[in-house]
Amino acid sequence: MSSSSPQGRRGNTRQRIQDVALELFAEQGYEKTSLREIAERLEVTKAALYYHFKTKEDIIISVFDDVTRPIDELIEWAQQQPRPRTLETKREVLRRYSEAMAAGAQLYRFMQENQATMRELSIGETVKRRLFTLVELLRNDDGPLTDQVRCVSALFTLHAGMMFLQHVEGDPEETRRAALEVATDLITQAHHGA
Repeated sequence: MSSSSPQGRRGNTRQRIQDVALELFAEQGYEKTSLREIAERLEVTKAALYYHFKTKEDIIISVFDDVTRPIDELIEWAQQQPRPRTLETKREVLRRYSEAMAAGAQLYRFMQENQATMRELSIGETVKRRLFTLVELLRNDDGPLTDQVRCVSALFTLHAGMMFLQHVEGDPEETRRAALEVATDLITQAHHGA
């Protein structure tokens, strides 16, 4: 197993710091969590924590960069596809985005529960820019307005599956697949309307 995979990095100090910080941010909120508390939970000195990260923002940015790398790769791939984008390309964008969100579920929940903080952090603008790029990759430039709304709705259906259906009883993977199916139906309707 490669050391860059999430499972291969679990023993890595940097990864342990990220995991514990996200746990505490989820439990107490970003603003109420201190670097001291993160160090205590890790059972390391604050100096040892500083060796890897100077601030909480440094920690969350590093988590964000690691977790969202597949989305950047997806965007790069999709932008290289011929225009107009085929239905298959759009379905692949949705499938890969859904999988990337599932892999980074803890971060996305943090972002959902800490929206005010996200707006203040430097990564907030990156999130917004990335979402607008994904919308542009999915929507039909000259399609009817209803089809453009379907394209945007397809993307946010995946978000709804991740954020708002997390408390629905059952397997989270089944919920992800159900949201992906609905998103795919929307993008298919929009594509055929165009």
